[in-house]
Amino acid sequence: MEGTLALAADNLTSPIILFFVLGVAAAFARSDLSIPEAIAKGLSIYLLFAIGFKGGASVANHGVDATLVLSLVAGIILSFVLPLVAFGLLRVMSRLSVTDAAAVAGHYGSISIVTFVAATSVAESAGLSPEGYMVAVAAVMEAPAILSALWIIARSGQQSGEMEQGLVREILLNGSIVLLVGSFLIGGITGDEGMAMIAPFIEEPFQGVLCLFLLDMGLVAGRGLREAKSVLTAGLFAFGVVMPLIGSVFGLAAGLALGLSTGGVLLFMTLAASASYIAVPAAMRVALPEANPSIYLTLSLGVTFPFNLTLGIPIYLALSQTLTGG
Repeated sequence: MEGTLALAADNLTSPIILFFVLGVAAAFARSDLSIPEAIAKGLSIYLLFAIGFKGGASVANHGVDATLVLSLVAGIILSFVLPLVAFGLLRVMSRLSVTDAAAVAGHYGSISIVTFVAATSVAESAGLSPEGYMVAVAAVMEAPAILSALWIIARSGQQSGEMEQGLVREILLNGSIVLLVGSFLIGGITGDEGMAMIAPFIEEPFQGVLCLFLLDMGLVAGRGLREAKSVLTAGLFAFGVVMPLIGSVFGLAAGLALGLSTGGVLLFMTLAASASYIAVPAAMRVALPEANPSIYLTLSLGVTFPFNLTLGIPIYLALSQTLTGG
């Protein structure tokens, strides 16, 4: 137990976590600290490119096997099932309408790619080598959660916005997913040779870029929390902390059943525990325009995202190491 607590404490004091905390603190103190939007977008593009390419190169070196395919299937199933769990929990813990609860639930089956990147960084810092194809698992977990949220609405008999062509575009052509999957495919095609060519660009600067990006995310999350106090009831706040823990248990079970490495189990737990704040909000604006964005954005970005970065990932790392012996 002492070893687990020490491990969690070490991760809480890592640069990437502390820069995020700095951003939140600066936002609450109403500091004028800010990162220009164009630079923040550039940082996110770099991170998606780097993690996707490294994952593809790793798969090229590893090869396609049954575990990869089963991991993708497990990711799709989890992405569809977790919103159903989240919806049931919300109906107990809050007074949200069916529409708002379904919209929030959709965020909790989908994934936060930034949380995934942070967990990858923590895994590598701990000397772990997660399966490279976990990047592909992350990509396939975006859309099923959205469909699950719409299914909940249809089953409830509520009127919802039609699934227009725009929704399909939001799901399939979301910029972050296109870049992540595209980089993954290019890394898989070029393999070790391609990796050797650009390694100085995507390996050494990665940690520093991630710190700056999380500083910006801390500023965004802090401002969102400061400005949305009216919608954040005690029940909703508790949901934003409890749901990722429940999701991580599902991810843990899947990772162990698939026989993944310690790093792979950590990433599966992180994916199942995270909540989307980019792709799903964009899709919800099209599919469920009557849902309140301040509720689902505050929960996913203002509560669950900070929880996962500061406490969640260290907990998932400790559990994955304890249960896999890694």
